[in-house]
Amino acid sequence: MDPTLAARALSAATEITSTALSGDDPEAVLETVVARAVELADADLGLAMVSADDGRVVVEAAYGVDGSLAEGAEGGPVGELRGLTLETDSAAGQVARGSEPIAAENFIVDPRTAPYVPDELRGYGPFAAAPFGSGGRVLGALTVYRRQGREPFSAGTVEMLAAFAAQAGVVLALAEGANARHRVTLYQERERIARELHDVIVQRLYGTGMQLDRVRRNMRKRFAQADGARLSDAIDQLDQTIEEIRGTVRALRSPEPRHDPGTPTDLAESARGEVRIAGELLGYPPTLELSGEFADIPAERADHIRAALREALSNVVRHSGASETRVTLTRDAEGVKLRVRDNGSGVPQGVATRGLRHLSERADAAGGRFFLNSSPSLGTLVAFDLPLE
Repeated sequence: MDPTLAARALSAATEITSTALSGDDPEAVLETVVARAVELADADLGLAMVSADDGRVVVEAAYGVDGSLAEGAEGGPVGELRGLTLETDSAAGQVARGSEPIAAENFIVDPRTAPYVPDELRGYGPFAAAPFGSGGRVLGALTVYRRQGREPFSAGTVEMLAAFAAQAGVVLALAEGANARHRVTLYQERERIARELHDVIVQRLYGTGMQLDRVRRNMRKRFAQADGARLSDAIDQLDQTIEEIRGTVRALRSPEPRHDPGTPTDLAESARGEVRIAGELLGYPPTLELSGEFADIPAERADHIRAALREALSNVVRHSGASETRVTLTRDAEGVKLRVRDNGSGVPQGVATRGLRHLSERADAAGGRFFLNSSPSLGTLVAFDLPLE
């Protein structure tokens, strides 16, 4: 290989490595790889093709001599070549399967390449392709083209292209690894914040709201009407804040590609926590009955059950005047069933049931079932059934 060309290839590889390690997206790094390959090979067009599962290769990045706005053979922008698919038996397909570099003086007429030339590339003649990958694993093919009538690529240029493509494969693996590590770190931080919001802040707000409501009911006669209204407004605002924080928790957890909404959670432990808080506010411990295995409930499903339990217990604390409350949580082949029963006076008429409406909407959206049975003589039963599949 010509020493000057080798030095230029080394400089280009160093630039690409720096770009990759700076945290740029691997797709952006791939575009830089193609651009430098075009410059080094004195080509008019460069393509980076990635192997598909069926053995074909798909153009992931394209670069023309005038940049991304350069025109292809049919007069269209080079950028439109992205997504172009070549067959398994094409020269690029063979190279992507791990064969040696291939070069042709005119790939339009060369018997190895002519049957597979797409219309979009028929304005080109001289052609060279080299595999790129890392650790013995070929990711695809790096190809360069010159316009019809230009001289073919020399053996030294093809050798340089092969060395540069191999180096580019290593760089792309570095870029993908750095990107993956960044996503993991970001996800872990978001999950930590979501857990802190859900397990600490929401619980404190919930307990505070219950205590304020209890004070309001116990001291109703001693409050001026305006003060009672302000306290009621404060309780409503706490309820709204809790809902907003829950929405934030869902948003923090759901957008990450790495997050699995089916990650198991211990629903039994969550239920014990909810019942304990309600017991402190009621002045007596509700009975909790668990039947089945709850350590592997998908997080999304567990969130629905937890919200239903919290809302049901909130209604017991606020409205029922009950002396007994029983919580039953059952898991069977059909899913999870929650029952919250109390012997109080039922949900008073005229009381806002926004939380209960939310539970009904939750159940409908998740393919479950919610129902409420309440009367002054029999107390209240809240039921929330949810399938796990």
